Amino acid sequence: MKTMTAIALALAATTLGGCAFSSHPTKPSALGTSRRSAELLAVIDQPGPVEVETVASADWAVDRSGVLNLDHPNAKAAGLEDQDEPIQIYFHVVRHPSRGMYIVDSGVERALRDDPDHAAVRGIVASVMHREKMKIHVPLGDWLAQHQEPLRGVLLTHLHLDHVMGMPDVPKGTPIFTGPGETSAQAFLNIVVRPSIDRALEGQAPIQEWPYTADGDGRFAGVLDVFGDGTLWALSMPGHTRGSTAYVARTPKGPVLLTGDTCHTAWGWEHDVEPGSFTADHPGNAESLARLRALVREHPAIDVRLGHQPLARGSAGH
Repeated sequence: MKTMTAIALALAATTLGGCAFSSHPTKPSALGTSRRSAELLAVIDQPGPVEVETVASADWAVDRSGVLNLDHPNAKAAGLEDQDEPIQIYFHVVRHPSRGMYIVDSGVERALRDDPDHAAVRGIVASVMHREKMKIHVPLGDWLAQHQEPLRGVLLTHLHLDHVMGMPDVPKGTPIFTGPGETSAQAFLNIVVRPSIDRALEGQAPIQEWPYTADGDGRFAGVLDVFGDGTLWALSMPGHTRGSTAYVARTPKGPVLLTGDTCHTAWGWEHDVEPGSFTADHPGNAESLARLRALVREHPAIDVRLGHQPLARGSAGH
């Protein structure tokens, strides 16, 4: 990923600036009702009807300096050094008894395994991402073919490539949702990765942006009741990207928190260290991470599922 950054900066030097994540069209969401955090907290510990299944689509390895801020005092005190960090690429299956099946993020597409020259992520981007370090287990297309359930929507935590690589396997016309301003955020790195993101989204429905408003209780940047029945919630978590979103589902076994890349790793969660070079806004990311950790400390029954690594129950902050 360091190589990718260097290439992006070199290209940026020949342009007037960075570019947006994606040129894919967006529109306001037709789903979701803005709420206060107190309304979420009033029901969060009550069992609910939503089922959540987390699928490890692929194993991978990336620079530790990307997924952990190695300049953080906690990382320095632990003597962490930059090296390959093993991670997984997930999609999460969310089943609602009346709304049907949704996924949070998208894993990887079949073509990345079967026809990599024609996958959305290919060429120089695949090379600098070290595609050779990726072991694909369950492409999204395989999983959907095996389960034969209608996919009602895709809830993206954000638009980084490792969260949209499975989108070519999503049936065309499926509603897609993410945080406001996510596609339009400007960065030099986007000059390199935007074509791959656009290919991953090609032919898909416009991205619908969650209608967050300011949390009247000041607990989060925004809180959304996705289905209007208090069973699935979207939380605005700006920092890693502008529109980063976490999700809380009320299941029969208790609440499940999907952090997205507000926290990639178990070590980062346990030691309150935000991601490193892969994150856009370190102070903002650190604040969002602190908000999620505080939520879990106050509601320890929450099952935390991080962006790219499993977390043992009973870990610090959990």
